[in-house]
Amino acid sequence: MKIIFATSNAHKMDEIRMILGDLDAEILSMREAGIETEIEENGTTFAENAVIKAQALRPFTDAIVMADDSGLVIDALNGEPGVYSARYMDGAPYEVRNRNLIARLEGKQGKERSARFVCVIAASYPDGRVITAEGTMEGQIAEEPAGENGFGYDPILFLPEYGKTSAELSPEEKNAISHRGKALRAMRKKLEKTDESTDCQ
Repeated sequence: MKIIFATSNAHKMDEIRMILGDLDAEILSMREAGIETEIEENGTTFAENAVIKAQALRPFTDAIVMADDSGLVIDALNGEPGVYSARYMDGAPYEVRNRNLIARLEGKQGKERSARFVCVIAASYPDGRVITAEGTMEGQIAEEPAGENGFGYDPILFLPEYGKTSAELSPEEKNAISHRGKALRAMRKKLEKTDESTDCQ
């Protein structure tokens, strides 16, 4: 099996390869596959954007194309930054974005700061089939950023059951419970079932 992931984000590819490491597949990023194309993410949900990205690479390869769309959803901010997480504040540095989100929750405590990471993975097959899988990681917005691991909004999603932010977890700990880890493991099961049904035909 050959899978091309519609991203050039090295951090994301590291996570993907760790989580799908036992899948019998060659996993390449767009750049590694020699694919260059601009993808307009104009969906209104994580699922729509994931499918858009996966389908955008369909003309360039006969491999399975996978893509994810993920972001931070903060309940007290009506779901912001949500599907616009990557483009929030016109792409300002994440340190600035994180400080802004914390400031907007000033005065809120405990469950009033509830938030989660959401990830939807889409897989596009050469025969036109598209399947999706979703995962979430629940938490609260921290009072202060903490941690050096991970990337993006990881330093401000506090996980009460661990007493740490996502950025304070080791890569192995994070992959075991993360939104992307859950979505990828769910997708892996779907890919394996698809392979089994294809082999039987």
